[in-house]
Amino acid sequence: MSQYNQDVEITENVGGEFEREPVPQSKLKGWKSFLGMYAGEHAAGTEFMIGPLFLTAGVSAFDLIIGLLLGNLMAVLSWRFLTAEIAVKNRLTLYYQLERICGKKLVIGYNLANGILFCFLAGAMITVSATAVGIPFDMEMPKLTDTVPNGMTWVIIVILVGAAISLIASKGYDTVSKAANWMSPLIVLAFVACGVVALSQLGVKSFSDFWDIWGEGSDPFPGQLKYTFWHVVIWSWFANAAMHVGMSDLSVFRYAKNASSGWTTAAGMYVGHYMAWIAAALLYAVYLKSPEAQAFLSNGDAPPVAPGPLANNAIGIFGIIAVVLAGWTTANPTIYRAGLAFQAIMPKLSTFWVTILAGTVATIAGLFPAFAMKLLGFVALYGFILAPFGAVIVFEHFFHKKAGIVKNYAAVANINFNKAVFMAWGISFGLFYFISIQFDVFLSFVTLPAWLLCGILFLVFSKSFQVKG
Repeated sequence: MSQYNQDVEITENVGGEFEREPVPQSKLKGWKSFLGMYAGEHAAGTEFMIGPLFLTAGVSAFDLIIGLLLGNLMAVLSWRFLTAEIAVKNRLTLYYQLERICGKKLVIGYNLANGILFCFLAGAMITVSATAVGIPFDMEMPKLTDTVPNGMTWVIIVILVGAAISLIASKGYDTVSKAANWMSPLIVLAFVACGVVALSQLGVKSFSDFWDIWGEGSDPFPGQLKYTFWHVVIWSWFANAAMHVGMSDLSVFRYAKNASSGWTTAAGMYVGHYMAWIAAALLYAVYLKSPEAQAFLSNGDAPPVAPGPLANNAIGIFGIIAVVLAGWTTANPTIYRAGLAFQAIMPKLSTFWVTILAGTVATIAGLFPAFAMKLLGFVALYGFILAPFGAVIVFEHFFHKKAGIVKNYAAVANINFNKAVFMAWGISFGLFYFISIQFDVFLSFVTLPAWLLCGILFLVFSKSFQVKG
């Protein structure tokens, strides 16, 4: 532990998860722990939604298959050479690391936003699981355009699912990791089975038949944005922007024995964000040929995207179970992360209670189908908001010596509000959000420029303010 003493103030470990101190050597985990977690988290509930939503965006075969190949590679490289690299050097949660750079007052706002956005994402996964649990009760499924609960059955099922997921997440990282390891093989098998059955239902007998499912693409469904090759590449790279370039997964990889564990994210990207997205899209392609879906389209409406019925149509009860578990394996670590964010604001509360709080917020969000049905847009937004803060950590870590600035300045100077961070984020966010709105630029397209500008401005402002200080 002595190697950290110069840089990290060791404080009382209130919640038992080393929230305000480096993870000790005795608690480090091998790559297998991360492999299971990432395979489980990313071959999970979001995949049952995102795959079909790509079809609603009118993607072509080339855009989807090659675009996802490239975009997911960029995501893996971001995790390995940025997130994991920094995590094993400091072994701190994102929230405590930011506190030492930004100051307590500034980081409270970030932690609140981060925790709430993660809760909304977890809520979308509770929605996904609920579409499967509701099948035996003949529950009315939410439509693509629904924003509010559509009945009391929906409300009751979402609350029960949310409570179960929250209890698992509240048990801490070990339980979250074990749950993912147990569930992920079953979920991956379900996605493979869904894909194989869907191919049979679509009459696919050759690669050209498979390619023709998407063909040259189509017009997007009513109310949906048209996706091109670059939409697919950039969106899939930054679908987890908050986790990798945004540094949220410092909280996960701080347990890694070495940075090479970052490569395990490839299991999530190519099993989940490649195979599973395509398999889920095939399920929806089958549904689009049904009389029910054709009736929606003939009326100018978008057919609903309900993962439970889609999987049930392909592989029956196994599909229902897989969708329920898939929602769990995404919501569990997401609620865990949100709990850590809230604990940074309320450090005297235990990990258990802040995670229960996060789970409650997520369950309330899960009652509103809009978070799941507009998942592509929501994921782009939360990555754009949170990722630039990760640039502050990255640029300080790699360039603080060259820039001549003090590392962990808020902790060293004993300040509660680092103006350099606030101004860097505010300018980069404001400028590129204005560009996105004013010129109708896809939000994921401006995430990387905003991230780079925030990091550069942080170094510039830090140099100026620290000299003046």
